[in-house]
Amino acid sequence: MSKQDDIALVTRQENELVLSRFDEAVAFEIGAAIRGRALNEGLSLVVDLRTWDRQLFFSATPGTSADNAEWVRRKINSVRRFQRASYRLVLERGEAPFPPQSGADPADFVIAGGGFPIRVTGAGIIGCLTISGLPGRKDHGVAVDALCDFLGKVRADYALAEATN
Repeated sequence: MSKQDDIALVTRQENELVLSRFDEAVAFEIGAAIRGRALNEGLSLVVDLRTWDRQLFFSATPGTSADNAEWVRRKINSVRRFQRASYRLVLERGEAPFPPQSGADPADFVIAGGGFPIRVTGAGIIGCLTISGLPGRKDHGVAVDALCDFLGKVRADYALAEATN
């Protein structure tokens, strides 16, 4: 797939992986599923689910550090400001820091995969699901898989192809 194909697929993910509601129970169900996957597969992950004003779920599995939580914070800021998945920012802009004229200070914003906007029917983007611990494309994939599972959608219909670097 080309970069443009990936951008189109991430945009489709953002538009179709929409929740009917988002509250503490939904955040816990999605977050606990991600934590369970991480433990079962031996993945070192931090997972955070939140509305813009309140964290609803946070977990860290063995092998993570305070750096992962810091990456999560910066990814959340990027999703909130640019209203798109942080991995789409990678595809659209590359992984270089935001330029100074953007006003997006690298201390508070990052272009890296793993932040995914939580969109609720009738309300729009109200929060973020964020993963840190794997390479950005894989962090993004974990978030998408979890939303697919929660929504009863087939993961393969929304999965990005494995990166070939």
